Amino acid sequence: MSQEQAPPAGPDLTQGVALSELAGGKLVGHVGDDEILLVRSGDDVLAVGAYCTHYHGPLADGLVVGDSVRCPWHHACFDLRSGEAVRAPALSPIECWKVEQRDGRVYVREKQEQSRPRALSGKDMPGRIVIVGGGAAGFAAAEMLRRRGFGGSIAMLSSDAAPPVDRPNLSKDYLAGSAPEDWLPLRPDDYYRDSNIDLRLNTDVAGIDVKSREVLLGDGVRVPYDRMLLATGAEPVRLPIPGADQPHVHTLRSLADCRAIIEAAKGARRALVIGASFIGLEAAAALRAREIEVHVVAPEQRPMERVLGPGMGDFVRALHEEHCVVFHLGDTVTAIDGRRATLKSGGVIEADVVVVGVGVRPRLALAEQAGLALDRGVTVNEYLETSVSGIYAAGDIARWPDPHSGQSIRVEHWVVAERQGQVAACNMLGLREKFDAVPFFWSQHYDVPINYVGHDEAWDEIAVDGDINGKDCLLRYKRGGRVLAIASIFRDVESLQAELALERGSVP
Repeated sequence: MSQEQAPPAGPDLTQGVALSELAGGKLVGHVGDDEILLVRSGDDVLAVGAYCTHYHGPLADGLVVGDSVRCPWHHACFDLRSGEAVRAPALSPIECWKVEQRDGRVYVREKQEQSRPRALSGKDMPGRIVIVGGGAAGFAAAEMLRRRGFGGSIAMLSSDAAPPVDRPNLSKDYLAGSAPEDWLPLRPDDYYRDSNIDLRLNTDVAGIDVKSREVLLGDGVRVPYDRMLLATGAEPVRLPIPGADQPHVHTLRSLADCRAIIEAAKGARRALVIGASFIGLEAAAALRAREIEVHVVAPEQRPMERVLGPGMGDFVRALHEEHCVVFHLGDTVTAIDGRRATLKSGGVIEADVVVVGVGVRPRLALAEQAGLALDRGVTVNEYLETSVSGIYAAGDIARWPDPHSGQSIRVEHWVVAERQGQVAACNMLGLREKFDAVPFFWSQHYDVPINYVGHDEAWDEIAVDGDINGKDCLLRYKRGGRVLAIASIFRDVESLQAELALERGSVP
């Protein structure tokens, strides 16, 4: 065993453990080099892989709900009996082991084989499904269609040059240089061939003919569909100022964008980030990891105050300042002339690379052309179906009736997009699943994660439990005395419990 490789945790489960050791409901042990999580469920004991298949979060630190376990890091959820990843962001199952109980002891035996999906059939089953978009929602839908046993054709039309990637990593570890590029693809290239998914990259979709049920491509090709998912996502807002189109001025959305910023950062001495958004500040942290001087210009007085409130905003600013980020708040960039960025206040910042993170706008042109109902997004019902039968929408463009806030909302979160893609896939197959997941996102700043569950655009009270500056807190965002959202730092189980409470409508 190398010095870097720690021995597997806990007892050797092939030798058995006393059932009394599971009094707390969970126990970590091992079979050979595989770490195993034992979970007691009624009279049964279930054995599964101990780590989330998303970012390797320790499931023993998560939350068991019935016959499922939720990851403490990014709220993925797994079925303890089948191992299936039933909720994104995890897409791959965890392994399951056979368990034997004898004489008050629990023994873990061999691995169980993963069950293969049964082929779906029926007169109303679509033969051809077209997915427009190659992001989180589109990929999650295609993957779920095959997981559910759909045997018809799937065409996935993406304007991107790269197959679907783990976009949150683009502004975090990959941009910082601490994650290799081979971590980014959501699936290897041969997955699409092996799964019979017709992934078409660099594809321009010119329109949708809802009468003939065809998608019109820019080169004149028509792609027929029986059901369609519109998952066109969002595009970065570009600054309407002189010089914003120069080669060293970048937005950050795609893998190509991220590669361009990394290339520009080589040899750069100073970077300018325009916008104190989540993307902007994550990019600032990543560029500081590359030992580049970073200046942030934004019009607000506190970063992230609109979403997280003043206390968390002050904390985020102080955290970045501890890492030598220089803020120019209450200001804007009015022009970029070569390497010189002029501020509204009259100041000038010279920068070798500029990253613009001032928000995104949903791509609605195709939906509008097709005559779909719009309301600051594509209007969908609780099944994610649009106003046109057979066409569904998911991800950044979808505005849906949220049962938890009682509002019609549109959310630009990665996990929401994935979960909507999964539910839309089921509904395109006629399974009639309502989308009722509580919105969740996470943001990473240096070594500090911020988790956020729920949705509240207009809170009137923030109740703080713990110490924000001590990086140990949970904040409840209320309106009219009702908790609609919760943010936390290093309160992983409480964040999971808050998500569950919001699902059940029982937040205290």
